[in-house]
Amino acid sequence: MKWTIVCSLALAGLTTASFSGEATMNHLMKLKMQSRQRARASGLFRLNRYMDLASAKCTDGKAGEYSCENVDLNAFISHQAMGSVTREGNDVWGWTSSEGREFGIVGQTDGTAFVEVLKDGSLEYVGRLPTQTEASVWRDMKVIGDYVYIGSEAPGHGLQVFDLKTLLDISSFAPKTFSLDLDLAAWYSGFGSSHNIVAHEEANMIYAVGTSRNLSCSGGLWMVDVSDPTNPTSPGCANEDGYVHDAQCVIYSGPSKAYTGQEICFNYNEDTLTIVDVTDKTNPIQISKTPYVGASYTHQGWLATADMSYLLLDDELDEVDGTGEAANGHTTTYIFDIADLANPKHTGSYQSPVRSIDHNQGYLNITDEKLNKSIGVQIRAEPNQEQTPKLLQALKTPRSTTTRPNLDSAPASSALTIFLAHMTQ
Repeated sequence: MKWTIVCSLALAGLTTASFSGEATMNHLMKLKMQSRQRARASGLFRLNRYMDLASAKCTDGKAGEYSCENVDLNAFISHQAMGSVTREGNDVWGWTSSEGREFGIVGQTDGTAFVEVLKDGSLEYVGRLPTQTEASVWRDMKVIGDYVYIGSEAPGHGLQVFDLKTLLDISSFAPKTFSLDLDLAAWYSGFGSSHNIVAHEEANMIYAVGTSRNLSCSGGLWMVDVSDPTNPTSPGCANEDGYVHDAQCVIYSGPSKAYTGQEICFNYNEDTLTIVDVTDKTNPIQISKTPYVGASYTHQGWLATADMSYLLLDDELDEVDGTGEAANGHTTTYIFDIADLANPKHTGSYQSPVRSIDHNQGYLNITDEKLNKSIGVQIRAEPNQEQTPKLLQALKTPRSTTTRPNLDSAPASSALTIFLAHMTQ
């Protein structure tokens, strides 16, 4: 089976000092903004800087301008070509219609663009939705059913709800800029800014994380019931451990039988892995809070095995700060045994052969898709107690790091998120 990986390229460039919690996040955001400003000043986002590209096979370690290993480049489309005035991106997700048509949902600093992924892997721009308030480096989007839910760090942005079926009748010859007044299915304004959007399709729940720490939810899991996408409501909040940077929520079917059938969220809370039972939205229960050696900024993670026994966790700053196993600067993924939800154990780690900070990862069947901010995409085999993950495939963005990541240097183009789409041809 072939897959199309839809990537969103943005910029990474920062260095960090020793902070904790809110101070670390504020420091990170400040440094990332400074990095983005340097990138703008250097002309990386200037008009007509980037040309759209057709497909390029991975040959002799190159797919077009990109270094590669077993990954072909199917297409590249610039943010300028997708209607962005700022010409800057941030995140990406995807949607498959009931008829099998596939679309990429591309975050931009000034809105969200939509591209159709054709059968041959090429891309056609069909339209965009402007930001709700103002431009922001941070935007996130997730899909439940036929609706996309969009949040941003832009002040007052709230949660945009857009019916993706609208895209089916739009021609790429006449892309549409959608109206905030006429084309949104709903707009939820219970919170203003958010850092990430977590979707749990089985429960028809959206969890906004990284909302303002000054609000009642303290940046924790802000629950939004989207059973009726046109009327989102909030049944509660889970904030016992405070700010959540990212999370994954599932209906549990793992080894801890006491929680079978419960809705469990695995939260990445700046310096811990925190597991919460959110089945009762009015009374969420924290099951465990697990620190680990080398923690610098616990960023994101994903369940790594189908039986829910293992979890992969990435720390955004351990390579930069030189903490724990990441002291050598190599991209480090932490492996947790979560067979006992009340007592997770850090049982091992995987280190990439490259030096880079890591950002996001996801798990599909027997592979783990890993996003490295300075490097790009790596695809690795499944970890378990007996097996160390191994690199299977990679696609690198043009700049890479050969020494310890120093993210205060010239900013590097980077992949912040990937989304996998089928290729049938």
